[in-house]
Amino acid sequence: MIGFDNSYARLPERFFTRQDPVSVAKPELIIVNKALASDLDIDPGDLSADVLTGNLVPEGAEPIAQAYSGHQFGNWAGQLGDGRAILLGEVVGRHGRRDIVLKGAGRTPYSRGGDGRAWLGPVLREYVVSEAMHALGVPTTRALGAALTGEDVMRERAFPGAVLTRVAASHIRVGTFQHFAAAGDTEALDILADYTIRRHYPDAGGALGLLAAVLHAQADLVARWMGLGFIHGVMNTDNMALSGETIDYGPCAFMDGFEAAKVFSSIDAMGRYAWNAQPGMAHWNLARLAEALLPLIDPDEATAIAAAEEALEGFGPAFNAAWLATFRAKLGLTTAEPGDADLIQGLLARMAGTRADFTLTFRALADGDAAAAHVSDPGAWDSWAPVWRARLAREPDPDGAPARIRAANPAFIPRNHQVEAMIQAALDGDFAPFHRLLTVLARPFDDQPEAADLARPPAPGEEVRQTFCGT
Repeated sequence: MIGFDNSYARLPERFFTRQDPVSVAKPELIIVNKALASDLDIDPGDLSADVLTGNLVPEGAEPIAQAYSGHQFGNWAGQLGDGRAILLGEVVGRHGRRDIVLKGAGRTPYSRGGDGRAWLGPVLREYVVSEAMHALGVPTTRALGAALTGEDVMRERAFPGAVLTRVAASHIRVGTFQHFAAAGDTEALDILADYTIRRHYPDAGGALGLLAAVLHAQADLVARWMGLGFIHGVMNTDNMALSGETIDYGPCAFMDGFEAAKVFSSIDAMGRYAWNAQPGMAHWNLARLAEALLPLIDPDEATAIAAAEEALEGFGPAFNAAWLATFRAKLGLTTAEPGDADLIQGLLARMAGTRADFTLTFRALADGDAAAAHVSDPGAWDSWAPVWRARLAREPDPDGAPARIRAANPAFIPRNHQVEAMIQAALDGDFAPFHRLLTVLARPFDDQPEAADLARPPAPGEEVRQTFCGT
């Protein structure tokens, strides 16, 4: 039996709507993440297809759809909320409290005309990418299981329906705070801030401390994304979790050839959430959180604004420090020198000049001049490599650089073309590519010669240029 302890469901009723999952016709299990279940002290045998699709609500669960609002692509969207997700409850295991959510569990009061369902492709995509991110060391929601519903979902055509069971430290978003700030509900803001502090940042010591803690968590998170060439694709305020986890894998993607302004999302026509725009967008979202928290920071608005602005000024230094730490590690560096930022940017500029594969170029640094084959412009490489080698020579352990580089740079990421091929195979009833991807991506830093095809960039005609939201 799953041991639920549902603290969010004990908050005031205006924080959510009590909502059972909508039953489905013919549940069929795709996968259960047995290792994660063990970490959560859940018996995998309790995770049947009926449970993972919502046909059977486990004892102790208190299903709810959470209320939140938010900005989408910079525009205030008003009330949003869980339009196709049901929070079954929370479990407390060896790694703390975790939400258990069914994504694609049917209509809720927040569906805004949507069907509340998910189709198989986005479910498998989020499963693979979120589990890969976990293996890559990035704070993220996780996938506990996936199941088919036995019902079609209509998008541009009929697709098989599916439900993802998602695990998160919580689903409290910037948009959750905006929801109550927009309503002028200071009492709810106070309750939510206290709850968030207790759950995630017990040393925060108030609203201003909460803002600072979330700011540092997001600065670190976005730096990790950028170090992997990852583009979230839809960094709306309702998709920024206060826990500091990556959440809502919609039109996300990993770059192949390096382009600093790379965009994949089909709905991001202006490049708002491009790879190099992500730090600025995180700061923008945090400013919206600060606005929502103003009544809790100080009763005098001018004083609260000044304090919030001062806190927000800390994002730049926090992000720069996290970015430098991330990319120093990728170059095999363990110490800091003033010229390191220029060294890093010098390599990125040379990679951009020939659209060098982001993942393979950094991985090849472990073999020294092997990276030159990816940069492909000998002159560009030869003008940078000696400076890098001289910098490595000043490290306390220069001989350990290859091992450090391999530990910081994955050999395997969820390549977009491989993910799309996996989805197409699954639509044809073949889940073998899905399981193979999961197996390989669970050890992304290991050389796996038998999986060399999953490490290579897309061949001509295979490149995925656009990704789409799962709705």
